[in-house]
Amino acid sequence: MKNIKLLFGYLLIGTLLTSCYSEVIIEDGFIEEPTFNTDQVLRSYDLWYVDINETKGNGEVPFLQRAFTISFENGKLFANNNIVGIGKTGNGFGIDIGYYGVHQGAVEIDHVLDGKWLLDVFAVNNNTIELYDPRSDTSYYLRGYQISNFDYDMVFYENINYFLQEYTAWEKVFTSEQGALNNFDDENFLQFNPGFFKSSIDGLGTSVQNLQWDFEGDYQVYDTENDEMLKTLTLAYGFMSNDYFELYVINDSTIELYHPSSKTVYEFKGREFTQYLKSGKSSIGKKRKKTSNPIMKVKRSRKI
Repeated sequence: MKNIKLLFGYLLIGTLLTSCYSEVIIEDGFIEEPTFNTDQVLRSYDLWYVDINETKGNGEVPFLQRAFTISFENGKLFANNNIVGIGKTGNGFGIDIGYYGVHQGAVEIDHVLDGKWLLDVFAVNNNTIELYDPRSDTSYYLRGYQISNFDYDMVFYENINYFLQEYTAWEKVFTSEQGALNNFDDENFLQFNPGFFKSSIDGLGTSVQNLQWDFEGDYQVYDTENDEMLKTLTLAYGFMSNDYFELYVINDSTIELYHPSSKTVYEFKGREFTQYLKSGKSSIGKKRKKTSNPIMKVKRSRKI
């Protein structure tokens, strides 16, 4: 049985659902709240974080599947679809992706690419709502935050795989003088795709369009115990097994790969950033999936 529609009795959301009306309509087992309260609930938080790992059902709502956060603001819908620039783009709200209107216990979305969607709205607790798509029998769970207390760094590091994939290529811009010679010294470009990476030994400065990708293999990003900001990376090279790195983010377009076995530091800069759903660019092909990085029991060997 579904949760009671726009269930009241929970702190903030509960207050909003009952504050302006003394009567509710009960129909088919649901408590149907007036339109005004539905809009108040959606606008009760600046940002709704889409917890993709909590999604239930085998279908999908495309614009929710690709969004990290969405925001409802006076009829306009905003989303952070990229990890690059999150917290800065649109003053933290992201980009304008369409319009919305409210019904009793439901929201109708008119998305600029994905068209119209009518989603049921359920209150789960004081800061969590469920958006349910009856057509695909799929539910998305969104946690509410105000911009002033939203941890953009947490979202960034939880979704660092997508950050790596948002550039068409990563070009090596620095190699430390300290460090033993190793095969990775020859790699000048990397590309990260869902499930695999590519590498190239083309000369520095080669345009992305002219790159010849010399190798394709598997890669894996790991979380580490007791160090939320440290990620590790393995690149599976068939001719030299796995190359292991500590992965550090310098800024939105620069990463550092520290190679512990040779003690070499490499810096790579992103080339050709893809901002999803920006003037003329389609976000087709970029969708989030339920993921959980494996945990590696290591301690960082380099201080930043």
